[in-house]
Amino acid sequence: MRDISKKIKTLRTAKAIAVLKVDPLVIAMIKENKIPKGNPLEVAKVAAVQAAKNTSSIIPYCHPLPIDFVGVDFNINQNNIEVTVEVKAIYKTGVEMEALTAASTAALTLYDMIKMLDNNMAIESIRLISKKGGKSSYKQSFPTPLSAAILVMSDSITEGKKDDLSGKAIINRLQEEDIEIIDYKIIPDDKEQIKKMLIKYADDMKLDLVFTTGGTGFSPRDITPEAMQEIIEKEIPGIPEAIRSYGQERTPYSMLSRGKSGLRGKTLIINLPGSEKGVQESLDMLLPSVLHSLEIIQGLGHKERQEKAKV
Repeated sequence: MRDISKKIKTLRTAKAIAVLKVDPLVIAMIKENKIPKGNPLEVAKVAAVQAAKNTSSIIPYCHPLPIDFVGVDFNINQNNIEVTVEVKAIYKTGVEMEALTAASTAALTLYDMIKMLDNNMAIESIRLISKKGGKSSYKQSFPTPLSAAILVMSDSITEGKKDDLSGKAIINRLQEEDIEIIDYKIIPDDKEQIKKMLIKYADDMKLDLVFTTGGTGFSPRDITPEAMQEIIEKEIPGIPEAIRSYGQERTPYSMLSRGKSGLRGKTLIINLPGSEKGVQESLDMLLPSVLHSLEIIQGLGHKERQEKAKV
C-alpha cells in the first residue's frame, strides 16, 4: 500500500458508469417488474452501496476509508442499462476505485438477476467519468513564478554550532512548487533583526511569500511570534491553527508551537517550527493549497480566477 500518512483530508468525489447490453424484451420486463428474481434495480442499488463500502476488502491495494455518500442512478435505454455511481468521502485518498467497484458490482448484480432471460447479455464498458479532491484540485497556476524568502532564526546555527536543516527543507519544497527563492538568511533570535528582515521582504522587496523557521517555542530566546505581532497588518489565525491541528495528529508536541501567520502589504508571512520534522509536516499540510490565498491577496476575485484559468 502507498503511504498516505502525510496527506491531508479533503472532500473526494468520483463518478463511474457501467453499461450493460440487454435484450429489448428483457428491458420491457424490467419496466413492468416481471423479472422472476424480483426487482433487479433495487437489488443492484444495494449491491453497489455495499461494494463501495467494501472496496478495500476486494482490491488489495485500496485503503479502507470512511464513505460519506453513495448515489446510484439507472438510465434504462432501448437495449442497455447505464448504471452511474457517485461516491463521496472526506479522506486522504481518492474514491475512484470505490465508484468503479460499485458500478461494476451493480452491473454484475443486474447480470445475475436476468441472465436466465438473455443469453447475449454483456457488460459493454465500465469507466470513470470524473474525480475531484486532493492537492491536485487546489494546485494554482501563476503567469510568473511566485517569489519567496526563507528566514531562519537560531542563535546556535548563527554561531556555527549546528547546521541548518529546516531552512534547506523549506527551499527544497518551494522549488518543487516552482516558487522562486529570492533570499535565504540565517539570523540570531533577535527581535529587532527579525522585524527588520520581515519588513524588508514585504516593503522593499515586495515578495509574495515569506517562511520563517525557529523561535516559536517556550525558551527565553523564542520571540518570533512577538516580532511578527509588531509588523503584520492582518493576522491569519487559520493557518497556524491548521498547522497545529495537522501536527497534533502526529506528535503531542505540536500544540506547543506559538507560530503566527499574517499579511504585511501583499506579502504572506508564515511562521514554521524550528525542527526539520516540524517544517516538513507543516509544508505537507500547507502546500500547494495555501498558494490559493496568494491569488486572493493579488486581488483576483472568483470571476478573474476563472478567466485566468482559461488563458
